[in-house]
Amino acid sequence: MATTHQETAISLALGAVTHILSDDTLRERFIALSGLAPDELRTNIQSRELLTNALEFLVMHEPDLIDCATALEEEPKNLVAAWRSLGGGAGQEW
Repeated sequence: MATTHQETAISLALGAVTHILSDDTLRERFIALSGLAPDELRTNIQSRELLTNALEFLVMHEPDLIDCATALEEEPKNLVAAWRSLGGGAGQEW
């Protein structure tokens, strides 16, 4: 069965969330910037909004994006594409 773009985007986003939550500095910064409590993170871990926000968090800071892409063995552009596929950056097309 072929994987859809949406499934790939969700898979990459879940990897990004895992990466963020496994790093103390990233986790604390993400929680502070998102305003989400740790319980909300656990409850909403697979919500489209949280996945998109996690990718945006990385996209907006290139060193974090590159670190995450490296950890996931992906190209940074694939994480950006996943973010856009989930609705990130709407209205910001270049």
